[in-house]
Amino acid sequence: MIERYSRPEMTALWTDQHRFETMLEVEILACEAMSKQGLVPKSAISKMRRLCKVNVPRIRKIEAVTKHDVIAFVSQVGEKLGKDSRYIHMGLTSNDVLDTALSVQLKEATVLLMQGVRELRSTVGKLARKHENTLMMGRSHGIHAEPITFGFKLAGWYTELARAEERLKRAESVIAMGKLSGAVGTFAHNDPFVESYVCRKLGLKPEPAATQIIPRDRHAEYLSHLAVIASSLERFAVEIRHLQRTEVLEAEEPFSKGQKGSSAMPHKKNPIQSENLCGLARLVRAYAVAELESVALWHERDISHSSVERVALPDATILLDFMLHRLNGVVAGLVVHPENMKRNMTHTLDLVCTQRVLLALVSAGWKRDDGYARVQKLALQAWNSRRRFKDLVFEDPGIVSAIGAKALEKCFDAGYFVRRIGGVLRRSGLLRH
Repeated sequence: MIERYSRPEMTALWTDQHRFETMLEVEILACEAMSKQGLVPKSAISKMRRLCKVNVPRIRKIEAVTKHDVIAFVSQVGEKLGKDSRYIHMGLTSNDVLDTALSVQLKEATVLLMQGVRELRSTVGKLARKHENTLMMGRSHGIHAEPITFGFKLAGWYTELARAEERLKRAESVIAMGKLSGAVGTFAHNDPFVESYVCRKLGLKPEPAATQIIPRDRHAEYLSHLAVIASSLERFAVEIRHLQRTEVLEAEEPFSKGQKGSSAMPHKKNPIQSENLCGLARLVRAYAVAELESVALWHERDISHSSVERVALPDATILLDFMLHRLNGVVAGLVVHPENMKRNMTHTLDLVCTQRVLLALVSAGWKRDDGYARVQKLALQAWNSRRRFKDLVFEDPGIVSAIGAKALEKCFDAGYFVRRIGGVLRRSGLLRH
């Protein structure tokens, strides 16, 4: 399942080969630290660097007997060391190696996720700048509200992706912790110098007060950040799905040559990639919930979190990586229909200008409640009769006399609604000041 849902760069981080190689680096660095304390001969370190190689099939064969993956790993990598194999894993417990290596893997995964966010944000930014002035209807509750531009809509995505990058930076800082403090975290059999040395070499910080493991609130927070980002991507995908509806058709996913939309209906072009993204967001959120339930472990640890994380952490990072690059492809190839955006604005018969008329009446001295009641009455009449709201307003002598015909005409200028959008795009970083 994992290979199917990601790019090679991300899946490579979660292979057994890479996991065990990262664990081996932790073990050798620990021996290096101990050699500086005079506990391990320097000759043993050079021998480890030369002879210790990960052999996954051999590890699995040993594990079939030991029923313990770390013991199998330690046995395999030390097979060619002779007496010097006794220094590997000296004073350490399994999770000293497992958790520290896992933190390295998560840091590496986060780097790739950041790249994906930046690439998507760049693509969104290009499309936003292109459509800075492409007028369309803004909607609330799915109902026409007031005019916006398509570039303005995308500016919201652009800034949300900036927050996604900040979330990943926070996630990395939370998870980039190492732990080599022994069986229950007391350093009974290992000097804290070893932990500090290994963490410094790996770009990690020592966990201030570990138990037998790095506390799992860190991993829960990490996955929660990923879940929020996945939810943002889902928001963008839902928007594309709505815009592609036949009745709307203001934008649509790219449809490649030879692509088929339905086995039964040849005319179909479905937003399948966006729908796929919505489904995957549910999975990422589910993994966050599973990790939240792994925070509360018995005493200094139990193993109930391990089975969760062997699925949740690889899958969540892989799925989010896939989502970022899939959405990037959708946005890069998005087919935008400005003529349909303009056509759809006519459906509400100038009704979107009701607030302009209301505010003009208030400025002319009317009580707000009175103005609201008069404008709403004409708006409902327009809905029911399918007459233009503008015509009904100009037929109302009270409104015309209060505002004046010239000023009333300006209330129906769509440009008024979007006159400050350029400033929003500049504030968002999309346009130069």
